[in-house]
Amino acid sequence: MKSFLKNLYFTNRLYYIAIVIFVLFIIGHYVEFLFLIGKISITVFSAIFIVDFLMLYNSSINKIKAKRIVPQKLSNGDDNEIKLSIKNNYSFPVNYKIIDEIPFQFQKRDFEIKGKLSAKDEVNLNYILRPVKRGEYSFGKLNIFIVAKIGLISRRFTFNNKHIVPVYPSFIQMRKYELLAVSNRLTDVGIKKLRRISTNREFEQIKDYVQGDDYRTVNWKATARKSKLMVNQYQDEKSQSVYSIIDIGRTMKMPFNEMSLLDYAINTTLTISNIAILKHDKAGLITFSKNIDSIIPAQRKNSQMKSIMEVLYKQKTIFPESNIEIIHNTIKRKIKQRSLLILYTNFEGFPSLERQMPYFKSISKKHLLLVVFFENTELKKITDKEAKNVEEIYIKTIAQKLAYDKKLIVKELKNNGVHSIITKPEDLTVNTINKYLEFKAKGLI
Repeated sequence: MKSFLKNLYFTNRLYYIAIVIFVLFIIGHYVEFLFLIGKISITVFSAIFIVDFLMLYNSSINKIKAKRIVPQKLSNGDDNEIKLSIKNNYSFPVNYKIIDEIPFQFQKRDFEIKGKLSAKDEVNLNYILRPVKRGEYSFGKLNIFIVAKIGLISRRFTFNNKHIVPVYPSFIQMRKYELLAVSNRLTDVGIKKLRRISTNREFEQIKDYVQGDDYRTVNWKATARKSKLMVNQYQDEKSQSVYSIIDIGRTMKMPFNEMSLLDYAINTTLTISNIAILKHDKAGLITFSKNIDSIIPAQRKNSQMKSIMEVLYKQKTIFPESNIEIIHNTIKRKIKQRSLLILYTNFEGFPSLERQMPYFKSISKKHLLLVVFFENTELKKITDKEAKNVEEIYIKTIAQKLAYDKKLIVKELKNNGVHSIITKPEDLTVNTINKYLEFKAKGLI
């Protein structure tokens, strides 16, 4: 009985009826007819209440079966589908309200799903969660409140369907770009189609000439032997090393759209590493701040993406300022072959670049260095907004000065032979892939 009462809840309908009966009794002290109606009402109400109670509690076994189906891991920054399955074993239709104890990181305190379920029927539902931080997320109990047709009371069914699910870097984004790359549809998501302007290609085979082949690739010796036109077929030069170098210092802790710059860089690193391997290049990873945090040598083995994902999953921003000198020395010692180095960092002022420029110039002499940093979208909002008073003029002037510093940074990097991208966080992946494919088209790697 105690467990029954624990899961017994009164609905608003019951409270409204109780208030009406109470009012009838109060007024009935002055009007005898209303007092009689009140007595009859409470008798009828009690009988209906008992019937409603017996309908919901007519068996000790669970008349409602439910489960939550959660993926083995969630994708950071993406919409992840959580599935629910509910079966009604009652012989009559019921209304349900689902309150799922979702992880506290989402801060959804009003989460509920309502609906109606026919007798002996089953329904499959789903809802979407978008995590914005990596780490472990704990799902609690699944609570379902059932109301019969009378609707005076509600019975709670609790399912101890607890889950602890890790949130990994955006593997959904990685798979999307992988599918588009394999099907040659990268232009669908803003990736530019570039005309190849380099001859930096490897010989693959000799094949029969077909209409449309470049006549300059005709192999005249093979043509003479076969007595038909034969052409040389070439392929992109393979096995180039592509290193993603991620600054995990305090400048990467800045949030945009609830995600930190570090998480944007991590999601893009996962995608660009996978694209590089699909293009038959080798992908590697270095993370650093005050010291070197992790190194994965560039390789193209089957387990490389798994190794990169596991390291990226564990990365956290720290507060000391990053040491570019230590990454410069590490590259000099560890990376002997000319490689594409994609450095994800951030500069909020021109002086911070000036301190690092000697190291960038030194690295770019031996490797193809691409420095990726971020446009401050909040500053753009301020500079685009009309100033209406002295304070707003002052704020807008400062914002314009900081925005101008970003342009100076791009110009200074270019003048020193260092490639760069300044991008909005949400456009980071597309812009980085575009630059990588541009380098491949130009034969720079």
